[in-house]
Amino acid sequence: MVPKVTKGQLYRLQKTLKTDERIGQELKISRQAVHQLRKKLGVAAASTEKPERDAEIAAAYIAGETGIAIAKKFGMSISQTYRIINAANGKGKRRAAAKRAGLPVPKVLGRRASVKKSAAKPVGKKKSSAKKAVKKKLVTKKAPAKKKVSKKKSKKR
Repeated sequence: MVPKVTKGQLYRLQKTLKTDERIGQELKISRQAVHQLRKKLGVAAASTEKPERDAEIAAAYIAGETGIAIAKKFGMSISQTYRIINAANGKGKRRAAAKRAGLPVPKVLGRRASVKKSAAKPVGKKKSSAKKAVKKKLVTKKAPAKKKVSKKKSKKR
């Protein structure tokens, strides 16, 4: 059962305890229940923004470091690291962000560097011949007919 908590009490708890998890421990309810309570009462989450850290993460990415290496360096998840990078640089566009920051533009790394443009293929609903062959085999292949075995009656002597 969720305890009766007013909006003012929730604000005070947020100022001292900061996170939904700690508030939940104090009220002896789950973190998710605290989140639902905040939404119901219209209380925003306590801000945990760290602009200096976020700027450092974005700068490291622009300089050419990978998101995984940055995540390990700052002790955070890879997905959270990319959220910060995308928010700062606009969808992780390393080269454009480097130009905006006035830094040397890094070389393209990863798959994009090795991808070659292939010849244009006709657009249509044609299935490949391999798919057709498999489908044809599935349709035309029938279970083998059972052979009738005749049993000869043996005469008793």
